[in-house]
Amino acid sequence: MRAFLASAIGVACAAALVLPTGAVAASATTAPATEPAPAPPGSTQSLPLAPLVPEGPGTDRAAGTAPRGLPPRDVRPFSLVGVVWDDAEAELHGTVQVRTRATGAAGWSGWQDVETHNHDHAADLGTAEREADKVRGSTAPLWVGDSDGVEVRVHPEEADGVRADTPTPLPGGLRLELVDPGDDPPAGSRDDDTTTNTEAETDAIDDPRTTTTVVLSAEEAASSAVNADLAPLGAAEVPALSRAETEEEVAFLGSKPHIGPRPRIVTRKGWGADEKLRQRSFVYTKRVKAAFVHHSATGNNYTCSQAPSVLRSIYRYHVKSSGWRDFGYNFAIDKCGNIYEGRAGGVAKPVLGAHTLGFNTNSTGIAVLGTYSKSKPPTAVVNAVARLTAWKLGLYGADPRAKTTLKSGGGNRYKKGTNVKLNVISGHRDGYVTDCPGNRLYSKLGATRTASARLQGR
Repeated sequence: MRAFLASAIGVACAAALVLPTGAVAASATTAPATEPAPAPPGSTQSLPLAPLVPEGPGTDRAAGTAPRGLPPRDVRPFSLVGVVWDDAEAELHGTVQVRTRATGAAGWSGWQDVETHNHDHAADLGTAEREADKVRGSTAPLWVGDSDGVEVRVHPEEADGVRADTPTPLPGGLRLELVDPGDDPPAGSRDDDTTTNTEAETDAIDDPRTTTTVVLSAEEAASSAVNADLAPLGAAEVPALSRAETEEEVAFLGSKPHIGPRPRIVTRKGWGADEKLRQRSFVYTKRVKAAFVHHSATGNNYTCSQAPSVLRSIYRYHVKSSGWRDFGYNFAIDKCGNIYEGRAGGVAKPVLGAHTLGFNTNSTGIAVLGTYSKSKPPTAVVNAVARLTAWKLGLYGADPRAKTTLKSGGGNRYKKGTNVKLNVISGHRDGYVTDCPGNRLYSKLGATRTASARLQGR
């Protein structure tokens, strides 16, 4: 546990724990268990959106101002949709609506709105992740469940329900992204002491806390090793600890810390992240001074058993469709209160995320899966945010009821370089002009701060 605050040490440990390709290690107590078949990988279909009416010279619409869309069509199965465009700095001023057909069904859903204001969920301006050539503008993704038919329409911004005389042109290169999350990991790979060999090149690692050899790809080994102080290599979860056990783990800090009990956290291995998708290196900030709470705006039409599929879909959308280095948020929480590891790099470490434009440095981002503008978040969600922040902020000596100062990296609320005083537990809208995390979830943050501080023993 002593290395969890030292990013460089953590990365060095990860490298040291990975044996050379092709190495074989046998458990001293048992032979490796029979490997289940690997889960099929996910996929993305990317379809261009064409004008639905004529535009340009000789028409009554300027170029780029005609609605775009895709007529009803059959497609390969998918479960999540979103729209992307070429220029990451451009915003889509208008509406995006989709309707879908469930796989094997005859009827179609009603039209569903897709959240277009997603510009603020991103890496900070000027960072390597933000400036990468492959980064694109994007809507929030929407979870629609297993579907094989889709129709989409994108309308430019209107005034008072009537087409504006000079509507804002839509961004160029609009494409519909249809994401298939693939199957859940086989049951055997979700156990703490066995994992699935899904790559041709693997590393075999003996962990003294298990009775079985752990077989991982190089990317899986690196992602798991940064949590090796908290759970066995290849573990599907970081187990919960009591407050006394948690305090004992961090007692080396020199004084009795104010820290909440460590909650159970489903690891990337547990929800089936394809570690080949992300960039291989981990990027860290200096510490964690604040936690920003978000909603994913992906809709509430999912079951908790589907949450791993939702996460794999968002992950693929962030990386393959939006061009980010990894899953944007540091953590995710489903409607049942289950907590998931997000961006790779270690759940106890100060991993630099892409969640709150302008304030990703020295913060952590927590996304509640769903849309909470009008829907009340379940009590389990509010409690999970309190548990997670009591532990994560406690690792860095932060009081959930206090305020802290962060320097803005630039956004629509604060100019770059502005020192901003924020609540240690803030909503996304506190750092950027946005609806996120939705009015109903934002209204719970006061109670969350109180509960989180109480769990820390304050």
